[in-house]
Amino acid sequence: MRTSTVAGRQAALRLIAIQSIVVAVLALAYSMLGLRSGLAVLLGGGAVVLGGALLAWLALGGGVSAAGLVLARLLGGMALKWCVIAAALYFALGPWTLPAAPALFGVVAASLAQVLFGKINQFQGDV
Repeated sequence: MRTSTVAGRQAALRLIAIQSIVVAVLALAYSMLGLRSGLAVLLGGGAVVLGGALLAWLALGGGVSAAGLVLARLLGGMALKWCVIAAALYFALGPWTLPAAPALFGVVAASLAQVLFGKINQFQGDV
C-alpha cells in the first residue's frame, strides 16, 4: 500500500521527467532556428522544471507533520519555484539578451505539461 507521501514523491518524479522531455524536445526543435533560441527555450523551461523539483523537495521532504507546517512548506516551495523562474527570465532577457519568445515559450510549454500531467493523473486516480 502506498502512502500519500510516497505517491506524491513518485508523481513529482514522473512530472519532472515528463517536463524535462518536453523542454528538451522543444529546445532541440528551436535550436534549428538558432543556438540562442534553443538555449532560451532550455533556460525558460528548465527554470520551471528546476522550480518544480525544488517545490516537491521542500513540500514532500519533511515527512508527516502538522497541517500548518505542511502548508508553510508548500507555500514556501511555491514562492521558491516562482523566484527561480523569475530569476531565469531576468537573466535570459536581461544580461544574456536571449530571444524573449522562445524563453517564454519554454516556460509555457513546461507549465502546460504540468497541467496535462495533472489531468491525466486525475483520470487514473493517482491524484
